[in-house]
Amino acid sequence: MRKKSTYKKNWSADPVFNSIAVTRFINNLMIGGGKATAQKIFYQAMDEIKKQTDENPFKVFQSALKNVAPNLEVWGRRVGGASYLIPRVVRPERRFSCAVKWIVKAVVNKKGKPSYIKLADELIAASKNEGGAVKKKEDVHKQADMNRAFAHFAWWGRKKR
Repeated sequence: MRKKSTYKKNWSADPVFNSIAVTRFINNLMIGGGKATAQKIFYQAMDEIKKQTDENPFKVFQSALKNVAPNLEVWGRRVGGASYLIPRVVRPERRFSCAVKWIVKAVVNKKGKPSYIKLADELIAASKNEGGAVKKKEDVHKQADMNRAFAHFAWWGRKKR
């Protein structure tokens, strides 16, 4: 049986920064369909970044995404009755979505401040290679490094064409 055909979603750029990455980030930030609320939080966070760092907030956002995006991750694979975690290189689309999800999760896990301040703090920290999202990336890379010995199983059992 053939796999389902995949389609590539056409994203529209956001009106303020004219960036598809911002639109996708806002879509991951919204909970329960509250897109207007998610946009408000994001743009307030950008204003807060501008106040705190006196830098271009879009550049801080881009560097945060770049610093959080993973290069390697592990996938489970069953080989001969045993399960192994096999390290793999992450595709570019998945790199972006993992980075966004980890930043949003780090923001949600923080307590005690308004959401836009938590988001601004996390983006600033991620742009400096610090914070919860960067820690998550380092943990994933450590796990891939520890399971490096099983990398040869990635091609085991596949049919040759």
